[in-house]
Amino acid sequence: MSSTVVKDVEKVNSIVWFRNDLRAVDHSGLSHAIDNSKNVIGVYCFNPHQFKLNNLGFPKTDSFRANFLIESVKCLKEELKKINISLIIGVDKPESLISSIILKKNIGRVYLQDEWTEEEIKEEDFLKKIDIDIFKFNDQFLYHPQDVDINNISNVFTNFRKYCEKKLHVRQSFVLNTKMNEDNLIEDEFLLPTLKDLGLNNFNFDHRSAFPFKGGYKQGLDRLNYYLWESKKVSFYKKTRNGLIGKDYSSKLSSWLSNGSLSPRMIYHSIKDYEKKIQKNQSTYWMIFELIWRDFFKYISIINGNKIFKVGGILDKNYIWIHETKLFEKWINGKTPEPFVNANMLELKYTGWMSNRGRQNVASYLSKENNIDWRWGAKYFESKLIDYDVHSNYGNWMYVSGVGNDPRDRKFNIKFQAERYDPNNKFQNLWLQEKLSLF
Repeated sequence: MSSTVVKDVEKVNSIVWFRNDLRAVDHSGLSHAIDNSKNVIGVYCFNPHQFKLNNLGFPKTDSFRANFLIESVKCLKEELKKINISLIIGVDKPESLISSIILKKNIGRVYLQDEWTEEEIKEEDFLKKIDIDIFKFNDQFLYHPQDVDINNISNVFTNFRKYCEKKLHVRQSFVLNTKMNEDNLIEDEFLLPTLKDLGLNNFNFDHRSAFPFKGGYKQGLDRLNYYLWESKKVSFYKKTRNGLIGKDYSSKLSSWLSNGSLSPRMIYHSIKDYEKKIQKNQSTYWMIFELIWRDFFKYISIINGNKIFKVGGILDKNYIWIHETKLFEKWINGKTPEPFVNANMLELKYTGWMSNRGRQNVASYLSKENNIDWRWGAKYFESKLIDYDVHSNYGNWMYVSGVGNDPRDRKFNIKFQAERYDPNNKFQNLWLQEKLSLF
């Protein structure tokens, strides 16, 4: 049986399988599990497949994102313990770990976030072979799929945005009012893996990073509160969002959104509250505008399936792409003829972060100047970016590369972009100078 979350089911022992929903608040599956289960166990699998080298020679998930993930799972474990739920953690395939728990703990129901991309579907296929109820939920969206008429979604973002703003409303966040009894806790100690356990290298934090943050719900909530209520930076977001240096030119909330430490509803309702109590302007709207973009790429992914991973994209474009490894490596290592591209790529290499402005420029350069298969760039971003999200990543790469949702198929003028957004070369000088530690 597979269904969305419903009420009034028989109480059984349940598992909440956490994936990209690493929080205990605004979590409909967890709320339903607590209300309708005898016992509840949380599970998180560090699937070894996610950390192996891909066909281009770098880890599918590299150290920066993996470290942020480990921190996020650690925080989830602590938050779940407050409501008397243990989190079983394993470096193992979900099929092996979860199947064994189902047998040992007499599990009758599994709760998990609904996913639709190929790898995630394959990862959960084993559940179909087990006599167990499967309940799925959709908390990763701003606009819930049950509220969205899929036939109203075109390939043009503006049409989608207007439809959402005119016809839809954002549901309220789920409030967790209850918790399990203390005897629900499991005594075993389930340890977090280290980067070494995942086959990855340790790294030293780079003081130049625009993302000096840790993973987890508490850190994400602190950042949200800082950006809105403490600093009121949200009131200037539209003016600063194309910045390149420092932690405050943008909210940086995408990283906590990407692994579900925060939900889009939480951010939306916080902004709406801010608009009521402090200020409503173009900048506060623009933060919501960006959340709608995020939803847009998720729905484009649902509609188009595996086409978002195909070289022709959702438009089936028959462009000629090259697969020149040496040229690609120059892009990765910041050794192209364009200093602005190089500075952004070095920032990504050393920190796992890059600004939105930087991402557009380096993606345009790789696909439009070098004509290298845009999917190579998407895979590198998947490996390095702390805030990697499969739908936004591939959606944006298709968009910039001319095989997605940009009706104008634009090409960035890199030199003009550098002059406009880094007129005094501060950003380029920051990343192109030799590291001080080398002297």
